[in-house]
Amino acid sequence: MKKFIASLALGLAVFGFAGTALAQDAAASAPAATAVAAPAADAASAAAMPAAAASGAEAASAAAAPAPVANKGDNAWMLVATLLVIMMTVPGLALFYGGLVRSKNMLSVLMQVMVTFSLIVVLWAVYGYSLAFTEGNAYVGGLDRLFLKGIFDPATGVFAMGATFSKGVYIPELLFAAFQATFAGITCCLIVGAFAERIKFSAVLLFMVLWFTFSYAPIAHMVWYWMGPDAYASKDVVDAMNAKAGLIWQWGALDFAGGTVVHINAAVAGIVGAFMIGKRVGYGKEAMAPHSLPLTMVGAAMLWVGWFGFNAGSALEAGNSAVLAFMNTFTATAAAVLAWCLGEALMRGKASMLGAASGAVAGLVAITPAAGNVGLMGAIIIGFIAGFACLWGVNGLKRLLGADDSLDVFGVHGVGGIVGALLTGVFNTQDLGGPGLVTDWVTATVGSNAIGAQVWIQLKAVLLTIVWSGVVAAVSYKIVDLVIGLRVTEEEEREGLDISSHGETAYSK
Repeated sequence: MKKFIASLALGLAVFGFAGTALAQDAAASAPAATAVAAPAADAASAAAMPAAAASGAEAASAAAAPAPVANKGDNAWMLVATLLVIMMTVPGLALFYGGLVRSKNMLSVLMQVMVTFSLIVVLWAVYGYSLAFTEGNAYVGGLDRLFLKGIFDPATGVFAMGATFSKGVYIPELLFAAFQATFAGITCCLIVGAFAERIKFSAVLLFMVLWFTFSYAPIAHMVWYWMGPDAYASKDVVDAMNAKAGLIWQWGALDFAGGTVVHINAAVAGIVGAFMIGKRVGYGKEAMAPHSLPLTMVGAAMLWVGWFGFNAGSALEAGNSAVLAFMNTFTATAAAVLAWCLGEALMRGKASMLGAASGAVAGLVAITPAAGNVGLMGAIIIGFIAGFACLWGVNGLKRLLGADDSLDVFGVHGVGGIVGALLTGVFNTQDLGGPGLVTDWVTATVGSNAIGAQVWIQLKAVLLTIVWSGVVAAVSYKIVDLVIGLRVTEEEEREGLDISSHGETAYSK
């Protein structure tokens, strides 16, 4: 317990140091005056998750205009979508991972997922949302929304409004913050699968504080932060508004629901951890088969259902973009299941339940950046390619890397995220049935970029995410190792983390 409390205290102390530096940026800019804008519109079908604050003259103009009002249908959909993403994590991801480990480590994985999710939700409310979705610089936001200040006025009952990708369309900013909290939470929980069965519980939590602060929040800002569609009032302000956006958004990268921010980001942190923590005792010599494939299948099914909130919810409106993302999530996942099963049958002569469940997750991962950004047949092709690619990722690539990535986080989320991000650049074009992207936010004109140019932009976003997450993860693991140590003892590992770390067992004998 002392180590547990010390790890949290150290993490918050590190944040305090970082916050002091970030405050300089916040003080240099005008304070947030109105709403924070948020993602995806029917006309846009598109690129990023905005969070913009009006300043100076813009705020005065906004004060004279009628206060924006959220649509109750959009609010209802986003509340449901947020709940669906919570279900993806607890219990969906927890059961998926729990079934894949040995029975002596079942509860340890459930604990790591549930407590990590809870930790990140609190940190998100304290400072994470502000770092990700307020104006700062091209790499990280400021402190205007520290402790969610200014997002709700208890004296008047007034909520700040956040824009979507459609001009004049809003949802409560607090609802957007809640939705995005679930993204931050599940991203950190995904990492758990890479070092399952041999890490200290306190080490997990301290690492998550560090990595969330210095990797997740900045990457989310770089990919999804922009000033919102209503900020683009005339041609004269376009360059100024673009300059305030996150770096990767400025490049024009398309990431509908988190191919870079969630999957590649988490996968890189996971594979770095697998290398730095080392292999499990007996890895390659002892049987380490999943202890409950039925639980893994149940978890995968919950992930599939919850992912509709993850992807279609990223439209932020109950409109056409959400419908497109919903259907693409449906079909791409099904295509990936078939592809994985076919690949297994060709390789081994049999298709497995584990393979089908893994194929479903691979399809969900790959369609995430593309969900509202590609057409119907493009989604099926992406899912089919991802099924084969991730099957190779957990077999051939895993052997090449030589790391003990316990639950194949990099093989599925890393490979699938990269495939999805790059193919988004291919199938976004209207020439291949995609919806295109907004080429002029002043007039909300939709067009298409050349495929080669867009794929290059997507590749740059992927590479920056890999490098950023990898460096932050390596430094964070090293800090944790120096402070409290990463691994349990060999004796504790052989006994199982359920007993040695938590004093309980998943099953009565």
